[in-house]
Formats: sequence, structure tokens, C-alpha cells
Amino acid sequence: MTENNTAKVPTFDEVIEQRKSVRGFLPKPIPKEELHKIFALAQQAPSNCNIQPWNVAVASGESRKALRDKLVAAVEQQVAPNPDYSRTERFEGVFRQRQVDTAVELYNNMDIGRDDKEGRQWAMMRNFELFDAPHIAFISMPKIFNESVAIDVGMYAQTLMLSMTAHGIGSCAQASVSRYPDIIREHFGLDDGLAVLIGISFGYEDAAVPANRTIVPRASIEEEVLFLD
Repeated sequence: MTENNTAKVPTFDEVIEQRKSVRGFLPKPIPKEELHKIFALAQQAPSNCNIQPWNVAVASGESRKALRDKLVAAVEQQVAPNPDYSRTERFEGVFRQRQVDTAVELYNNMDIGRDDKEGRQWAMMRNFELFDAPHIAFISMPKIFNESVAIDVGMYAQTLMLSMTAHGIGSCAQASVSRYPDIIREHFGLDDGLAVLIGISFGYEDAAVPANRTIVPRASIEEEVLFLD
């Protein structure tokens, strides 16, 4: 806080650097006015020909609790997932190594050993419990679109999470919860022509949750970026 008792506005660089996957939230809900500011800012995301192909549905309060219960029940009852889009379930080479390194860092912070099957099952279920977040947003797009338009939706999702970070809100993008799109469409009353791409749990971070200590490194630009003169 500054001397005039107002919150310091983070710079753009700070917003980029501070955003992380938050896996534990306080029960405190975000005021509606603040929610509207966050989502209005995210609406500035770019898209091809400005078609803005995303559809966003947000559950809070009792609606969020009911949705969480439906997702948990589906997993506990071993309902077969039926995602709208196939996903790569196995990574190879450097991608696999990054996946492993991230899991090791996360599980170490959560004090879950490699052979702790019960602990790993609990960690998996935390996804469907929405990490106790007071809000969750599901982002969809019309099924008539393919991967090229999904890029636009991805840019929206990133803009939304950066908007949240700029307003002091933590978030976690979750592919796992999109495995049950029928539950999502039924809960929100969405059109069958919408495909569910991703869920984003969000709220005020609970700093006491061990998983929130997880900060994973990024590859250097020398590995990922080619500069030609």
C-alpha cells in the first residue's frame, strides 16, 4: 500500500511476472463490480477479423457449489470423460521433461511422495473441487470452428488471467474440468453447438496453501525464439 492508502497499480511487466497457477483460494467472493471490470478488460483481447468467438459462463456462490459437486460426483462414479476436443495425453522429449519437472516441484511443495498413490489421487481430485475457488469461468466456442479459431480463444483466456492478476486475483487454467462438457452445458443451459475448451478457477489466493508456493521456470528465449538479421 502507498502512503495515501491506495493499492499500488502493478506495471505490465509485473503483471506478466506475477501471474501463476493458483491452487488454493480464500472463500471470500469477488465483488460483482470488480468482476465486471475484469471481464470487460479481457474483452479487449484480439481475434481474427474481430469475430470474438469466445463464450464465457461464470459460476459463483451456490451455482459454483452445485457445479463442483456434479464434477466431483462424475469422477468418483468413474463416468467416462467425453471432451469436445481430443487432447494430447502423452508428451515426449523436452516437453515430457518440463511436465515432469513441474509435477515434481508441485508435489514436493504439497509433501506428496512419488509412491504416495493416495496423495496423488487427492491432488487430482483438487482439480474437480476447483481448488476451493469461489468462482469458475468456462470458456467455449461454437463447434463450427476449428483449431485456427481456438487460437483466438486462447488469447482471450490469457488476457482474462492477466486482467485478474492486475486486479489482485489469482487463477488456474484447467483443462481437466473440460473433460465433462455435457455437465457444463447442462449446468449453464448452454447451446449444444458450443464446445467447452477450458475452465478457469479464480479468486483471492490463499497464501497458506502449500501448492501456491510452486513457481516453475520458463525456457530461455535462446531455446524458443529464432532471431534473424
